[in-house]
This record gives sequence, structure tokens and C-alpha cells, in this order.
Amino acid sequence: MNAIFLPYSLTSKFCYRNNTRLVNKNRNESKILIMAAIVHLNSQSNPPAIFDGTTRLYISTICPYAQRVWIARNFKVPALEHNNKVIGESLDLLQYLDDHFEGPKLFPEGPVKQKAASELLKYIDTLITIGFPVLSKDGFSVSEIQQEFGPVLDHLEDSLGKFADEGPFFLGQFGVVDIAYVPFIERFQTFFSSLRNFDITTSRPKLAKWVEEMDKIDAYAKTRLPPEINLEAYKWRVAKTRAVGSTTN
Repeated sequence: MNAIFLPYSLTSKFCYRNNTRLVNKNRNESKILIMAAIVHLNSQSNPPAIFDGTTRLYISTICPYAQRVWIARNFKVPALEHNNKVIGESLDLLQYLDDHFEGPKLFPEGPVKQKAASELLKYIDTLITIGFPVLSKDGFSVSEIQQEFGPVLDHLEDSLGKFADEGPFFLGQFGVVDIAYVPFIERFQTFFSSLRNFDITTSRPKLAKWVEEMDKIDAYAKTRLPPEINLEAYKWRVAKTRAVGSTTN
């Protein structure tokens, strides 16, 4: 597997072993992981041997931003350090992959779809900055979640209808917008359902269909962790944030 996974912040707290267990160093607890081959690196590690002489990808397997690049890598190339050039921002990496590797184009052509893609990519910030704070509010009822987060999800539902005659994805056919959104939709679907008893696809048939169709994309399916792993990671991060907050008050 031509991918090397580089843990960051949260993942640096854990030791990964292929298809065995995850051990939390701080709490001495363990969780079973079903994961692809992973090499644990840190900033002092020597670069691992490169497989094909041209490309190397560094990611954290639980990071939604890194997952974007992992999906695109799977869709276009076998494995991203490329020709001694390293790029870190996920959307910049998607553009780089599209420009430098053969395969189906990720970014749309034509002014109408380019404008739609630009607007949707900018809207991801709204999804994140509203979704995660709402999720973190203990005691929020389903109706309160719907009131605050529902309009954001409804905007995605409406956006999925604009090119529905061409396919079930944001621009009709699978591309960069779907790659950019799916790591966050995947997590919100798990987190809101498990922690708040709120289904983000209820009364949103286009969003539900999009999730269903995304699951059929092999390039994405290969990047998915079991939902319980993402959920455990989220709970850990929230607990850590709250612990830090309590010590500063």
C-alpha cells in the first residue's frame, strides 16, 4: 500500500498496529481497530522508503481534511510527496492531483459549474462552524438542533437538486465538491445520530441519496474508518478541550 500515515495532535496519543489494537497511552485503555497498514511517524522520524520513486502521501487516518486527499489519491493515482514537492492544504492538494495526474477530472469545467463549485466549497466553512458547536451543546433537543443546524443541511439538499438531472452528486457527476464534503457529512451523520438522536438526512431525500451513492464510490469506501473509531476520537477531543477549558477558568 503506497501510503504512509502521519499522526497529528489526537492520533499522536495513540499507538497503531495493523489490524490489532489501539492503545491510549494516557489512560492505558485499548480499542480494537480494523485499519489498513499504518506506519507511526513523528517529526523526528526518517522518511520511510518510497515505493514507486515518485509519490508519497502523509495523512492522519481520522482527519477529515486528510481524508479528502486520500479519496482523491485513490480516485486518480496509486499513491503525496511528488517530485520532491510537498503540499499540505487539502484543497490545494486536490487541485494538484487534478493538474498533475491522469484520470477523471475532479474540478469542473465551464463557468456555471465552476461558479457552483466555488460557492459550495466556501460553504463548507458554514457547515463546520455551525455543525460542530451545535453538536457540542449538551441537552439540545432534536427541535433545537433542527432550528440551528437544519437550514445548513437544507442548503445542501437544495444544492444537490441543481444538477440532479445529470446525477446524484453536487455537480451531477462525482468530483471535488463531493470529496470535500463527504468526510464531514460522514462524521456528522455518525455523531448526531449517536450523541443527539438526530438524523441529518431525515426529510432530505437528495442528501440521503447522495450518502448512499457516495458509499458506492470505491475511492471513498477505502478511506472510511468504522464509525465507532471516529466517534471515540471525537469524544476524546471534546473531553480534552473541556479539560483544558476547566483548568484555565
